[in-house]
Amino acid sequence: MRDSGLDRAIQVAGGVAELARKIGIRQPSVSNWSRVPAERVAAVEAITGVSRIHLRPDLYSEKAVANEVHEVDAGRAQEYALLATLLSSAPSAKLIAQLAKLRGDASPLGLAHAHLGDAAANAVPADVEREYFDLFIGVGRSELMPYASFYLTGFLNERPLSRLRGDMATLGIERVESNSEPEDHAATLCEIMAGLAGGRFHAPADAQHQMFEKHIAPWMGRLFADMENAEAANFYRSVGSLGRLFLEIEAEAFTLAN
Repeated sequence: MRDSGLDRAIQVAGGVAELARKIGIRQPSVSNWSRVPAERVAAVEAITGVSRIHLRPDLYSEKAVANEVHEVDAGRAQEYALLATLLSSAPSAKLIAQLAKLRGDASPLGLAHAHLGDAAANAVPADVEREYFDLFIGVGRSELMPYASFYLTGFLNERPLSRLRGDMATLGIERVESNSEPEDHAATLCEIMAGLAGGRFHAPADAQHQMFEKHIAPWMGRLFADMENAEAANFYRSVGSLGRLFLEIEAEAFTLAN
């Protein structure tokens, strides 16, 4: 029997198969878990946003986690993880139902969360799945191409991808074998930032800023803006607004930190 923390993580991820894919292991491994293994807690937390306190309360206390990852960085990691999830595949019906519960304060980011919640509340899962296909997969070619190489050079698999791979190797970040997309896909970059912000990757203090400035800031804001204006976008228009605003906040914060 699965414990409540693992059940919650599976629900947020969109099922056992999706959770396994996002953390780069085989589905049967996750199917056999009764609770999240200690060595997988950080990865599951970064991908799903479910706190390690809830995933493994026997290993983590609120005080220990507060000392380990700053509250702001934990929130940033969850934001990046949410964007990574929505960019990597169409959300499941369970995830859409969870998103429909989103509420926000009067801040611009809070309002963006509220708008995403409203979009999810009015969404039909089958329609969102078709929308994702039209936007990011397409027949022949999708409306949007969520790759750094394409936005920066007009072609796929160009120098931005090779530079990213070099920086990933330096940081010791490996490509997930089950993911066939090039590493400069927006979802992968958001996953990397989630791992850096959430402490999943052991990296120098300036690694987040360098990753953001070199591989995200030059193009991803344009992707989210294009998503807001895409002909096929309905649910994903609110995702574009959230992503664009969040990256603007990130850029300002990195600027102020220097």
